[in-house]
Amino acid sequence: MSSALRPSGSSPTEQQFDVVIVGAGFGGIGAAIQLNRLGYDNLVILERENDLGGTWHVNRYPGLAVDIPSTTYSYWFEPNPNWSRLFAPGQELKNYADHVADKYDVRRYMRFNTTVEGARWDEDAHVWKVALADGETLTSRFLITATGFLSQPHTPDIPGITGFKGRIIHTTAWDDGFDFDGHRVAVIGTGATAVQLIPELSKRAADLTVYQRTAIHVVPKFDFPIPPFLRRLFARVPLVQRGFRWVTDNILELMMVSAVLRYHRFHRLNIAAADLAKTHRLLSVRDKDLREQLTPDYDFGCKRPTYSNSYYRAFNKPHVHLQTTGIERIEPDGIVANDGAKTVIDTLVLATGFDLWDANFPAIEVIGRTGRNLGKWWRDNRFQAYEGLSIPYFPNYLSLASPYAFSGLSFFNTMEYQMRHMDRLFGELRRRRATTFEVTEDANAEFLDRMTKLLDNSVFYGGDCATSRSYYFNHSGEASLLRPTSTHNAVAEQARFPLSDYTFA
Repeated sequence: MSSALRPSGSSPTEQQFDVVIVGAGFGGIGAAIQLNRLGYDNLVILERENDLGGTWHVNRYPGLAVDIPSTTYSYWFEPNPNWSRLFAPGQELKNYADHVADKYDVRRYMRFNTTVEGARWDEDAHVWKVALADGETLTSRFLITATGFLSQPHTPDIPGITGFKGRIIHTTAWDDGFDFDGHRVAVIGTGATAVQLIPELSKRAADLTVYQRTAIHVVPKFDFPIPPFLRRLFARVPLVQRGFRWVTDNILELMMVSAVLRYHRFHRLNIAAADLAKTHRLLSVRDKDLREQLTPDYDFGCKRPTYSNSYYRAFNKPHVHLQTTGIERIEPDGIVANDGAKTVIDTLVLATGFDLWDANFPAIEVIGRTGRNLGKWWRDNRFQAYEGLSIPYFPNYLSLASPYAFSGLSFFNTMEYQMRHMDRLFGELRRRRATTFEVTEDANAEFLDRMTKLLDNSVFYGGDCATSRSYYFNHSGEASLLRPTSTHNAVAEQARFPLSDYTFA
């Protein structure tokens, strides 16, 4: 543990803030906007990257796009009339983040290229001591971690990978200047990122081999350009865009609640979605054996739904190959599969996703009252957080990327219900003229019990997800990432959660 985390009084050289926010993605931006509304201005947003935007700054791979309609993937209070497509490309999401940060004047709080090592609650001074990698320590009354759910890249531990002599590119560290033309390329991974990337690489690589561990359900993507006249109408009459969003919101909500969270009652809709993906494969892939290899053996909804009109078709190209036997080792000039077949390559692309449960919960070391280590406590006592935000023994702390926090299919659903929770919580803190808040153990336990019981109705427990290798599940087999309620419930509950669920002092 860093010596900077030891409890001590504030030294004259320590910068003191009302709130420290870790992360300058959409979560951190939203938290800063809400705190400004509540009258807090002495804030700092600490970001390890060199710019804001979170995942939409880090990820720049070809084919990157939002995987739900752009109208839904945005703040409700700040609609964007300028989306070029229903499923906007990644750069437009980065532009949107810049726009929101500038319009609401929260960029001034941001400190880039700043890595947070950890934070400790000082029980004597009732403040958080936040230790930075450069040795500096910040003092803050409140701590908010907005580190996102998909922020810690996963590099697979494959024998020989460090000895590969060619180029290795992870999708989260894309080299925009690298030319794939004429290269023999291998892609490891067939998750949501790979579904977007593989069709683009197939246009450029001389030879492309895709290493699939788990097949994925892919349904057609109903995407189209948003015509300029409609964008102008959205800008002039925002109510029209809100109506359009109402449609996309409800379609996604219907899909998530019925096919995934209420599986026992609506399992036929789940089957229908899987049949849609099956029909899509049938129409897209000519070879029967290849089509079988691309067919998942788990229920639709066990992994995040994926949309593409070009993923399956990419495998029809003669220079694109699917390898499903697994990887035995990587040699300096290629990959040896478990069946002994070696593929000679010069470029390796890792579309291996993120280290969600090992490195992300929490993304930094957080030490609360009585020396309780949040990461260890979660692993010893199950992953849990009241309303996906608060944890007992961690005063004045909100974790925006917590167990049971993710609501629906849009991160903005999560962020905005959390902003409402902050509004009610900090408003009560001010009304009481208190300086600290902490969720009670009873309230936290009751919330965990309620979420666990609701999950019994979901596809995660009622369906067949055994072979899905889904990041929705933690290492104990609990599907403790998603909040198993409708987004409407998540939002409405923030206006009426009992204030007695917190202690104020």
